[in-house]
This record gives sequence, C-alpha cells and structure tokens, in this order.
Amino acid sequence: MLEILLYYILQIEQAASGSQYEAISGDCNGDGTSRDNGECQLDDKISCLIGLQTRSKFYKVEGGLMALLRNCLESETENSKSILSGYVDHFHSLESVDAGWGCGWRNIQMISSHLLVQRPEAREALFGGAGFVPDIPSLQRWLEIAWEKGFDAPGSAQFDHVIYGSKKWIGTTECAALLRSFALRARVVDFGPKEAQSVPGSSVDSTMNKASSDKMVKSKAKKSEACQVLMDFVWNYFSDKSSIQFGQQHVVISEKTPLYFQHDGHSRTIVGIHVKHQGNGIVEYNLLVLDPAHSTAALERSLRQKVGWQKLIKRGMHTLKKPQYQLCYVDPGIASEEEMEKLKTIDSVFLEC
Repeated sequence: MLEILLYYILQIEQAASGSQYEAISGDCNGDGTSRDNGECQLDDKISCLIGLQTRSKFYKVEGGLMALLRNCLESETENSKSILSGYVDHFHSLESVDAGWGCGWRNIQMISSHLLVQRPEAREALFGGAGFVPDIPSLQRWLEIAWEKGFDAPGSAQFDHVIYGSKKWIGTTECAALLRSFALRARVVDFGPKEAQSVPGSSVDSTMNKASSDKMVKSKAKKSEACQVLMDFVWNYFSDKSSIQFGQQHVVISEKTPLYFQHDGHSRTIVGIHVKHQGNGIVEYNLLVLDPAHSTAALERSLRQKVGWQKLIKRGMHTLKKPQYQLCYVDPGIASEEEMEKLKTIDSVFLEC
C-alpha cells in the first residue's frame, strides 16, 4: 500500500515535471521564441530531461541481492558450478501501477543498475551522467530522444514516435535502442526456427559459433536441442568463451552484463547460469533469472532463509516452452561517432533452434 501511495505522489510530481519539459521544449531560447518551427533542438531537450528526470524508487536489499544469491549457490556445491553477473538491483512491477505492461522497463532498470556500478564509462554516459536509475516516465523520455537521434527508426514508427505516458509493451529492440543512444554497444540475439528469422543478422562471432556448435548435452528431442542452443549461448557468454577459471570455487563472478531475456508475453533479466553434473553423466543447466513480476522483499526473504529461492530464480530447460526468444547484452566500451551511426540500425544475430 505504501509503495502504491508513493507511486501516485511521484505521478503528481512527474506530471509537473512533464509540463515543464514540454514548456521548455517549446521555448528553449528562454525568450518566448522557439527553434526549428516550434521544435526544441535535441541538445536542449536532453539538457531539460537531465534536470527533470526522476530517480526510480525501489526496494533496497541490505548487502545486495546478488550477494545473497551467491551465498545460496555456494551452499549447493556438490557437483555444481555457477557464474553470476556482479552487482544488480531488482526492480519489481507494482500492482495497479505497471503490472502487466512494465516488465520491459523494469529489466532496463536492472541492467542499468549493473552498468552504473560495474562500468565507469557507462556510468558517465548513461542518463546524462546522473549516476542513478531513472523511473519509467523518465526512461520513456530517453527512448523518445533515442528515436529522435535516429536509433531504431522502424521501431519508432511502430509506436508513432511517442512512448511517454503509454502502457504499451516494449521489448529487446527498445532496450537496445535506448542503451545505444548513450554510445553503449548493446547487442541483440534471436533464437527460433529458421522460418521465424525476420531481423537481418550480423556475422556470428566466435562466442555464437561456440554456442551453436559445442553441444554440451546431446538430446534426441528437438525441443531439448532447441533449448540447449540458448543454454549453451548463455553459458559461453557468462564464461567468456571458457576464459573463466573456477579453481576450487563453485561460484564465480563474470564481468559480463546481465541479459535482457524476452519471449512472447513477458521479459526477465538473466543474471547468471548454474550447471550441475548428475551421477548418470547428464548435465543439468539452469538460467538464474530475476523476474520483475516477483516482489523484491519476497526474493530477499527466500534467499536469506535459503528456502524456496530455487523456484523463484532457477529456470531449467523444461521451462523454456516458447518457440522464440530474444536476448540483449552490452559489450564493453564506448562507441565512436562512426560506430554510433551503424548502431542506429538494430540488427540481430540469429541462432536457429
């Protein structure tokens, strides 16, 4: 109840800020005149938004949610190994606020929380150097600016170039467009049957070749094989093509960003992967997932008590029942101006499964 009350207070504040944004956008010269036939220049809009954007409220877990997850995984050491992203805050959808439509924005917030803490170059670039994760209305403004800069023109057209104040679902391409507009190297990977390939693919790099060819588990079932392509990719992604060395450890931290994980009807954030070698020689994989639909307080409680957390976070191959999946991740570094032009087109690597 308190969260919902706080949300409506923030909505009132945001409405006031939104009015200011619109007013400044129409009068950026400060003298009652406007530029470009009544439209504010893009740089002025960005300056306005940097000043007016609002820090997102979220349930802060003392010690960090990922540290609690690591402790739980370390208690499952028998014949198992896990790789985790570093710092990630969990942002959950609020009942009667953004439940049912806000999962995409919440996943962007989770990935942003990682980038702001783990990557100094990203912290400086994201959200005008604000140093915090903005709320959904502010992120919607940033996406509109990304579109105005020319990122993902087809996607922008699908939304009629307007997303602020909308409850429309967003997906992987919107995540990529938003992050790329800050010169971050966001990449998209599609998984599905060959006939489902709709986005022109870029050349497959060594990680993706390894993911599609090195089958760690052979299965006669077509669906299991399809899921294994996804599992292999995630394992090779977090293990950085097997460069990570476990030694005597059962849980290691990867430098890789979390993965935006999209499928029909919902999206979540993959923060790691767990593998268990069973006695019969079978290797069992589980994605480690933070779901915006879950309460952060409930996640914290289950992790601290080490009771029921597996059902909330682990996702095995038997749960991957959708015909198509999409991932988004962020490569290190800041793109050059020349690279930025290429990044405006949201292409995709396609892996058949």
